[in-house]
Amino acid sequence: MATDLLSDILADLRADAVVTGRFTLSAPWAIRKPAVSGAAFRMCTGSPFYLMVEGEPPVYVKPGDFVLLPHGNEHIMASAPDEPPVPFDSLMADKGIYPRFDTPLEFTAGGGGATSELYTGIVVYRDIIRSPLFSVLQTLIHVRADDPAVAPWLASTLQSFIQESMACQPGWAIAASRLSDVLFVQLLRAHLQSTANHSGWLRGLADPQIGRAVALIHREPCREWSVAGLAAAAGMSRSRFSARFMDVVGDTPIGHLTAYRMYLASGELKRGKRTLIEIAETVGYTSEKAFARAFHRWSGMAPRRYARSAHALNDMARQS
Repeated sequence: MATDLLSDILADLRADAVVTGRFTLSAPWAIRKPAVSGAAFRMCTGSPFYLMVEGEPPVYVKPGDFVLLPHGNEHIMASAPDEPPVPFDSLMADKGIYPRFDTPLEFTAGGGGATSELYTGIVVYRDIIRSPLFSVLQTLIHVRADDPAVAPWLASTLQSFIQESMACQPGWAIAASRLSDVLFVQLLRAHLQSTANHSGWLRGLADPQIGRAVALIHREPCREWSVAGLAAAAGMSRSRFSARFMDVVGDTPIGHLTAYRMYLASGELKRGKRTLIEIAETVGYTSEKAFARAFHRWSGMAPRRYARSAHALNDMARQS
């Protein structure tokens, strides 16, 4: 795998916000968590628990294991896989708890048996839906504590993350956000290094020839790439390269290039520090009009409207 490119992609991850919680749950217990607009992670100390996502087999989560839900899917956490789940919102309402985006959540529930201390987090990233990384991550990622790819200091980083978020000392939000970046990157690295069952451009990185082309696209997205030029860089004929790229990555070379350019442009639009033509040139377009057409096809809205929507959402988040 082109690990240097992987480092570049992971280095681009920056959490916009993070919500954390610590749940003390005694068996029997089961909670159905609704889908969230963010990447969720779960781990525990004490007794192990089960985590279930529709369409996936139950995952047995042991103390020290990590579970990532990159797309924030609805899921069930339980002391036993056949335990009837209680909706999370109903549980909170019964306890008179009204979760706040800017406050860590802590509660106790269950039947009084063996206790699991669950540590949870929801990490919000910009344009997670269209991110070139998140778009190819599977629904559920289970990183085991005994996996050799897991950095030995990861557990202590998690403890620091939990302590920072639960203590709510001055500056806790930015500290938790930065620690969540470290956690997420390390968990993804462990996952990517421990399994070859990847899809999309991550699978392409593992292919010696296609990986070269993917690396060039991600490192120089503003360059005027052609299929012929990428094929030459990969050491393949144009026709063979195009067929192989589609088979491995699931998109055409130019389709992947365009999607990656638009993702980068969306970040610049959200930051709001450059003009439209400057953003267009940054991602390889000399014409503002051509860039606007490509961006509209990708996002479903014009660049300026997209920027206004992003700024409005940021204002709402700051006021919550």
